[in-house]
Amino acid sequence: MIARSVWIVVVAALSITAFYLSRFWIFRWWGRDGFLGLDWARPQGGLISVWLRGTEFSQFELLIWVLGIFAVLSVLQSGVNRFLK
Repeated sequence: MIARSVWIVVVAALSITAFYLSRFWIFRWWGRDGFLGLDWARPQGGLISVWLRGTEFSQFELLIWVLGIFAVLSVLQSGVNRFLK
């Protein structure tokens, strides 16, 4: 029961992080100077577009985000299946 609760928290934290990395983040929970003063942690999210800016992959930002999240969630699912058996 405790292991299942831990995995639920891990998946929830990963989901919030993935949502923050996407262009769909609408919340502004911290100031313009970034989270804890970090310049790369912008309050409006969309970090993948910032990281890809200036490259030829910037037009495929959404596709890269979807494929990356699918890969991360697939690995997480295999880990959950392995440890909860």
